[in-house]
Amino acid sequence: MAKKTVASLQTGEGRTFSKVIKMVKSPKTGAYTFQEEMVPNDKVKDFFAK
Repeated sequence: MAKKTVASLQTGEGRTFSKVIKMVKSPKTGAYTFQEEMVPNDKVKDFFAK
């Protein structure tokens, strides 16, 4: 029974987004922070260009 449930959940549409992490330097303290977002695969380069 479990095999049918797992097989039906794998439609292939779950991989249209990527988790991206960018290091950003704080202007006040100079410390680095990490900015994380879930971005569509075709917008990844735009995220890093900002």
